[in-house]
Amino acid sequence: MQPASDAAVIDATRRWLERAVIGLNLCPFAKAVHAKQQIRWVVSRATTQAALLAELVHELQSLAAADPQAVDTTLLIHPDVLQDFHAYNQFLGCADRAIVKQQLQGVLQVASFHPHYQFHDCEPDDVANCSNRSPYPMLHLLRESSIDRAVAAFPEPESIYDANIRTLRELGREGWDALLRDPTSRS
Repeated sequence: MQPASDAAVIDATRRWLERAVIGLNLCPFAKAVHAKQQIRWVVSRATTQAALLAELVHELQSLAAADPQAVDTTLLIHPDVLQDFHAYNQFLGCADRAIVKQQLQGVLQVASFHPHYQFHDCEPDDVANCSNRSPYPMLHLLRESSIDRAVAAFPEPESIYDANIRTLRELGREGWDALLRDPTSRS
């Protein structure tokens, strides 16, 4: 099977962001950066964890150096490595160590999204996991200053997780699948 092109990977991820993350208000902070076109979309063709780590370091440095008005966040999508969620989850420790090694703790952080994401307190088939399920494995690089501003402007940010679970459980698995279906596909 031919791997998806970079454009197809970005299209699927953008559809997920617009329909699920923004459309269902799973992250009330995502709409503004998307509307202002402040998201850097990067498709990594890394096939090893070492290669992905090198790209992650490059993207961390790039985001730290970028003007926040131009690039506020980066989505590092990696369809060819860390397909297994448990391996991906373990890699997040490497991502955190890379932030420390680059002296970017307190400046940047990494949020995690994966097609098989599973919260520790949920069964694998629980639709609540979908709040962090993206079409492809992805590392979301965020500026801590942006998170601080967004949280300060949002009343009760701790309520987001519970609201997402309610929204997803009301939507159900069939609703989630329909939401993300590519309108050009025949399935």
